[in-house]
Amino acid sequence: MRKIQLALCCIIAILLLSISTASAQKQLGGVKGFIFNDKNAEPLPFATVILAGTNNGSVTDVNGFFNIVNAPVGNYKLVVKYIGFVSDTQDIAIEAGQTKNIKVKLKEQENELVEIKVDAKRQERKTQTQVSTISFNTKTIERIPTIGGEPDLAQFLQIIPGIVFTGDQGGQMYVRGGAAINTLFLLDGMPIYNPFHSIGLYSVYETEIIKNVDVLTGGFPAEYGNRTSAVIDVTTRDGNKKRISGKVTGNPFMAKALVEGPMWKYKEDKGIGTFLVTGKYSYIDKVAPGLYPYVSGGIPYSFQDIYAKTTFSTKSGSKFEMFGFNFRDRANFVNIADTRWNAFGVGANFTLVPVRGKFFFNTIFNYSNYKLNQTEFDNRPRNSSIGGFNLGMNFTYYVKNGDIKYGIQITGFKTVLEFYNVLGNKIDQNQNTTEFAAYAKYRKNFGKLVFEPSIRFQYYGSLGEISPEPRLRLKYNIHDKFRVKFATGMFSQNLISSKSDRDVVNLFNGFLSGPEDRLTKIDGEEAKSKLQKSVHAILGFEYEPINNLTLNLEPYLIYNTQLININRNKLFQSDPNYMIEKGYSYGVDFLAKYESKRLFIWLGYSLAWNKRNDGNQIYPPHFDRRHNANIAATYTFGKKLNWEVSARFNLGSGFPFTRTAGFYEDLQLGNGINTNINGENGTVGIMYETKLNNGRLPIYHRLDLGLKKKWQLGKRVEIESNLGLSNVYNRNNLFYINRVTQEKVFQLPILPTIGFAFKF
Repeated sequence: MRKIQLALCCIIAILLLSISTASAQKQLGGVKGFIFNDKNAEPLPFATVILAGTNNGSVTDVNGFFNIVNAPVGNYKLVVKYIGFVSDTQDIAIEAGQTKNIKVKLKEQENELVEIKVDAKRQERKTQTQVSTISFNTKTIERIPTIGGEPDLAQFLQIIPGIVFTGDQGGQMYVRGGAAINTLFLLDGMPIYNPFHSIGLYSVYETEIIKNVDVLTGGFPAEYGNRTSAVIDVTTRDGNKKRISGKVTGNPFMAKALVEGPMWKYKEDKGIGTFLVTGKYSYIDKVAPGLYPYVSGGIPYSFQDIYAKTTFSTKSGSKFEMFGFNFRDRANFVNIADTRWNAFGVGANFTLVPVRGKFFFNTIFNYSNYKLNQTEFDNRPRNSSIGGFNLGMNFTYYVKNGDIKYGIQITGFKTVLEFYNVLGNKIDQNQNTTEFAAYAKYRKNFGKLVFEPSIRFQYYGSLGEISPEPRLRLKYNIHDKFRVKFATGMFSQNLISSKSDRDVVNLFNGFLSGPEDRLTKIDGEEAKSKLQKSVHAILGFEYEPINNLTLNLEPYLIYNTQLININRNKLFQSDPNYMIEKGYSYGVDFLAKYESKRLFIWLGYSLAWNKRNDGNQIYPPHFDRRHNANIAATYTFGKKLNWEVSARFNLGSGFPFTRTAGFYEDLQLGNGINTNINGENGTVGIMYETKLNNGRLPIYHRLDLGLKKKWQLGKRVEIESNLGLSNVYNRNNLFYINRVTQEKVFQLPILPTIGFAFKF
């Protein structure tokens, strides 16, 4: 495997070098610049920019930046299109050896939702690989019913094919058979170690400040590393550049506020500074006994989030931004577990856009820390923390109908863990590690073919191990409305989770770095690598049978060549702390999406098989869900299109679990061999079936409804009210069973909510 890995890396490296050399020809001319929202001067990501009458075009990045190179000299009309905005056309002259700099401001369509610009979206799909990739923004997140009256990224991720959440209460996210630890979450380039609050309905990401979300459920390119499953990359807005604005909301679950604006008066073609501050505070644990007295045990969750950001932009488009956050969470299940975590971080990003030239430079630096502690009924402490810095430098060089991206990343962090398994044996770690990575990616449109090879070299300092990772993404436009795509690659990581495979839900989600201990493979031989590794192979089909309707089908196979887990079979302190497994996941994801002036329909379905092999048996992990279907629909109506009704239905197969085989008296033997067992009061011990996860929970299904109304009070003030009904027919979806008392705890029951929002 390693020889094949190195051979593929060499081939891709030579290919990238030859391509970049061939691309360094004398340029004819070009145009670059930024696309902004005229209302608040925020950049617009993924806008389509085309030189009319030619094949030269581009799509803006998350900063609203585009660069068209190698255009023939002459006079053109530059056409800019973006969903929800009025298209813009400008006359420009391309001169030999020159790159013209422009800024384009698009106006929002007033009083109605604009029809989807089919040609603009189709142009983006034809020129980007988009394998296992879904991109969206705040407006999309707000188009599904809200639980508790508040739209949130966590709720929208649940309807994406390939993604499984293990429940409303304490649920974790799993992507195409990968454990929660195998998905990389980013916030403005910073790794987020726990993106979801314990209730499972809300994330730490504030919906109102999201500029763009890229969800890559597999086969992701080389700029992302140290994860083997998926990437969730969230970028936030800069803040309103023209005036002070904000939003205040309240509902039965929480209250939150946002304020943003310029630091000084906005002027055209001048530098500007902006600020943005947002926070939310939940109180559902306090109000639930009064509002929802029928919820057994109440809703024992609470959390507080705060995020702040400042941005300084030059007239050329270069900018420097600083941000910081603090996220807190608590879940207190009486007589079960009391779990608390706290995360904070600070970061800075610098983006340089040269006035002349065909490249784009970005550097990031951040520091974060995450601490978790849990107290269970056995009073044994369980603590975990991870913290450190992340430095990255990224360069993008534009070529005709494509680009070359390369960079380096340096990460240093410390992991601390104190954990007791179900047998009472202690597992602990206190370790520092440093990682270094270098990557290169090339994307080029050759007629109907979109070609995107990339390569990553990841060095894990604490393990003294280098992981070369070649990757490839392709798309072929068979027809204007039908495309075939493919992705494959090798991936690695050294982070390990302390979560157990015993139960579907485990609120303790601790972190460890790759162990320095001797590791034994499932065949008994010593492992040559101490990393988790996987190989992805994904085939995709895109089809647009009619305007505004897109169908996407993706069969996939993911082979986890090495997985490292806590040794659940540890009986004595001398036994190894870790165990190596193998695994594979395969299935097919289907998505049908329809967007028009008034109607939004989303139909997602996943059929999946997930297996693990620990050397003793082959078993399904606790997040294995065979069938998972989501239907979401939103209809906007009224003369001013200020009414909105929405619905979402989720149906999923039951999760596996390990059955209870029996009980025994667990004697503590406090005085060792001198303990008088005749006078010892033991506790109830549990014996599990030998076959892991051989049982299945009942089928999960739930229907949510929402109704929204907006009132425009003047030009800048808006009031919004929303009604929500979660779990409409009060389905008893199982959450937890006390194995001793057989007491059942269910997921959230029927919950009516009402919320209000005030925008200014």
